[in-house]
Amino acid sequence: MPQKTQSTDTRKKRTVLIVDDHPIVRQGLTQLINQESDLLVCGQAEDAHDAIAAIRQFHPDMVIVDISLKDTSGVELIKDLKVQFPELPVLTLSMHDEAVYGERALRAGARGYIMKQEATEKVVTAIRRVLAGEVYVSDGMAAKMVSKLVGGVSKKPASPIESLSDRELEVFRMIGEGFNTREMAEKLHLSVKTIETYRAHIKDKLALQDASELLRSAIQWVNSELQR
Repeated sequence: MPQKTQSTDTRKKRTVLIVDDHPIVRQGLTQLINQESDLLVCGQAEDAHDAIAAIRQFHPDMVIVDISLKDTSGVELIKDLKVQFPELPVLTLSMHDEAVYGERALRAGARGYIMKQEATEKVVTAIRRVLAGEVYVSDGMAAKMVSKLVGGVSKKPASPIESLSDRELEVFRMIGEGFNTREMAEKLHLSVKTIETYRAHIKDKLALQDASELLRSAIQWVNSELQR
């Protein structure tokens, strides 16, 4: 259920909705943002369903979305928000590597991507940039995007993981987190056959021989993400 953040003074403040499935993260972000004289967290949501409801209820000036949510990926939520609320700016704040998820989030419709490991002042800067109608990314990601623009898009991705589609990457991550095929189908609201098709595509793109190699590779990747 969407949660409203209480405040005694909302004058001249830009409002922010936080979508993250970790209560501690939501609380920390709320404290950080509410310290600013011109910013206010108007509400919180832990999944995509509550996020949509909260946007309709609170009418925020912007939304902060985590990549990993309970009921879907943040990338899929961003795509939905782009369709339903095309003028609503979205900032992605995530623990996941921007090299893998950054461009995906921007292509989905986000106006910025920042990793949770960044200093708090950078988070506030990112929020202000997005509210001002600008795009916020790290210097490293900006350099990578400019390099692609100047030199043309490389036919071969820097990492095999980058060759996966958004949904394939989501399935790959869930494999590494221990979900079986039926559990993934239920969570993603897809058929078992569709999940099996995604698994086959992933094995082909990553040159993996069988299900055991797929599982081992997915676990290693998820663990490497957690160690960042």
